[in-house]
Amino acid sequence: MNLFSASHTFPRNQRLFLLMLGLIIGGWWLTPSCQSSRLGKLPAEVDYNLHIRPILSDNCYTCHGPDANKREAGLRLDTEEGAFSLLEDSQEKYALVPGQPEASILYHRIVDTDPTRVMPPPESNLSLSEREIALLEKWIAQGAKWKKHWSFNVPEKPAVPEVGEAWGQNEIDGFILARLQEADMEPNPEADKERLLKRLSFDLTGLPPTIELQDKFLTDESPNAYESMVDEMLASPHFGERMAIHWLDVARYADSHGYQDDGLRTMWPWRDWVIHAFNQNYPYDKFVRMQLAGDLFDDPNEEELLATGFNRNHKITQEGGVIDEEYRVEYVTDRTNTFGKAFLAMTLECAKCHDHKYDPISQKDYFSTFAFFNQVPEKGLYGTIDAAYADPPRMEITPEMVEQTLSFINMKDSMPVSVMIMADSTEKRPNHVLIRGNYDAHGEEVDPATPHAILAFDTTRFAPNRLGLANWLLDKENPLASRVFVNRLWQEIFGQGIVKTSGDFGMQGDLPTHLDLLDWLSVDFIENDWDIKRLVKLMVMSATYRQQAHTSQDKLSVDPENLFFASARRNRLGAETIRDHVLASSGLLNPEIGGPSVKPYQPEGLWEAATSGRGSLMNYKQDHGDDLYRRGMYVFIKRTVPPPSMLMFDASNRDQCEVRRLQTNTPLQALVIMNDPHVLEAARVLAETLLLDKKLSLDEQIEQAFRRIVCRYPKAAEKQILKDFFAQELNTLSQDEEQAGIVLEVGEKARNKELEPATVAALMRTVHMIYNLEESITKT
Repeated sequence: MNLFSASHTFPRNQRLFLLMLGLIIGGWWLTPSCQSSRLGKLPAEVDYNLHIRPILSDNCYTCHGPDANKREAGLRLDTEEGAFSLLEDSQEKYALVPGQPEASILYHRIVDTDPTRVMPPPESNLSLSEREIALLEKWIAQGAKWKKHWSFNVPEKPAVPEVGEAWGQNEIDGFILARLQEADMEPNPEADKERLLKRLSFDLTGLPPTIELQDKFLTDESPNAYESMVDEMLASPHFGERMAIHWLDVARYADSHGYQDDGLRTMWPWRDWVIHAFNQNYPYDKFVRMQLAGDLFDDPNEEELLATGFNRNHKITQEGGVIDEEYRVEYVTDRTNTFGKAFLAMTLECAKCHDHKYDPISQKDYFSTFAFFNQVPEKGLYGTIDAAYADPPRMEITPEMVEQTLSFINMKDSMPVSVMIMADSTEKRPNHVLIRGNYDAHGEEVDPATPHAILAFDTTRFAPNRLGLANWLLDKENPLASRVFVNRLWQEIFGQGIVKTSGDFGMQGDLPTHLDLLDWLSVDFIENDWDIKRLVKLMVMSATYRQQAHTSQDKLSVDPENLFFASARRNRLGAETIRDHVLASSGLLNPEIGGPSVKPYQPEGLWEAATSGRGSLMNYKQDHGDDLYRRGMYVFIKRTVPPPSMLMFDASNRDQCEVRRLQTNTPLQALVIMNDPHVLEAARVLAETLLLDKKLSLDEQIEQAFRRIVCRYPKAAEKQILKDFFAQELNTLSQDEEQAGIVLEVGEKARNKELEPATVAALMRTVHMIYNLEESITKT
């Protein structure tokens, strides 16, 4: 109700009093001190990268940024030279005059109240907040100090902060604790051994710790017990599998070509190589060079050729009637975009049709980078009938090559396997800027080169081919290669990158929460020969990693996203890992490493409904036996119909390079855990296993199931709930043997008919209940 309306029951004199009071309060609200309060406390020193560039990028770069075709009034605000130059339509007027906001045209235009003059213009649907205006004014008054975008500066190794605390385990903790102290926050204490082991096991192997491993760690009281466990897991062959899952997303690995026909491809030997490379701890620079340019090495061996399959993982059309050159250009585009996102964390694709609107990447830069990948003798249309459409570069892998140089490939058949690899044509294909990105609109001819803003491509040092590109990427003067990988590894271990936008280190990406830490790790990574296992160990050995995951309301109010790492993050397991956890904890998992992809249980009709009626993958033919129980990373990925149970948990369909999976929460996820045949079968098999051990009491059966699945001892109250549930189910199923039989008829693993059906079904449902706990599929 309006206090000053005529209908209000206050007497007239009281209304006048309240009106006067309102005016007084209103006047007070507009005083400078209150304005400052409304704006929030401005930083003592306004920083260009931290405070100003985001404002300009979000509000100004569309019309005054890198894209010359869209630039208005000749004003460019994304470069120092442009921002401080004389305005082209003015006499002795400048957009920015250091130290003088009143003389800076930019300042006058952002505070102008005339809708025909104010910037950004109203029709842009953009506007600056009072705080943003105040920051710009203060920055100009302080001298308008310009800085190069943080990610384009070559990282230097900063000194580790001395925080005078006994909390830290290594250098990482010094940086984290210094930031926490600035925010008047304290880190969490170390997690208990059970939760710490579960976290470590899933992060380093992607599998739950066995009960034997849990007992070993819980009873080891030596000071190096945790480090010994870290070393054991880094040495496990499953480490390579865990690391490869993320790289398969980056490399857009799949078992089908994509597009409408979505026919079969055989790239799994390349996947076996990735696992092998991580297990052998190939230095990151070697790992990258082999994938980008192994075919250009002096006298390359079969392994170096196989590694180049990275650049042939893109989608390929098999549809008749397509324009061959149009799709060939699409494949080169995919390789270029993947290079930018995977290795540079730059959105190169935004510069295909015009100059990038936010980052200093011109369209010429884009097609100069495109040129490195434009020499492959491939067709746009790949068919199985016309042999002319089948000399893309390939290698035949024979069993003999596998007893010799390719022993890491799990080859099950005696027939050779054909895998796509990279090779350049003997005749040089001319490279042009494609006007508006159209495949047939050739503009200026360009030579292979890279964006100058990152690092100029010096042809006296780098050959104008993919090997030269790889050497440019891994050069000590390149500011991005190490930072990008370190950040993504941090993301995999800690749940979120130091730069949250792990695929975008450009102007529109998030700022690093701990740039000094990112730079220290990046330089340290290079100084230690790009050693991936060493970097992983450094991260998981830190006190930051080993913190408890619970948090407080005080911490949530200060840092709701846990950007300061004042606690460990609670993260749901990845899609493949949830499947692996279910299989491993039940004893069903086939731990075989590598080999052809497998087709487990899947709802009927999915492939058939999505097929064009052509191609080699019209019908889904489920595998049987041990192949049903392979790890999630070996499940067949058909791009048009990805594995549904994994897709529900945010797995990538591998259409394009992905460096960070989204995490969604939907009711469908609960339905998967409740109804997926693998989960139900796992619950049955585990129940049978527990019942076959006649020495186990019900208490011990439930305890073992809980420890296998949740990876800790159950609390007394939790155990009692599960015992009561078992008793309830046993009572119900004992009175309906037919229903008990129906409950047990799930999965292809043979039932043990010697066990009493009602008891097995009741324990199966109890185990299934444990699988459905949120904690079961969460790292805590």
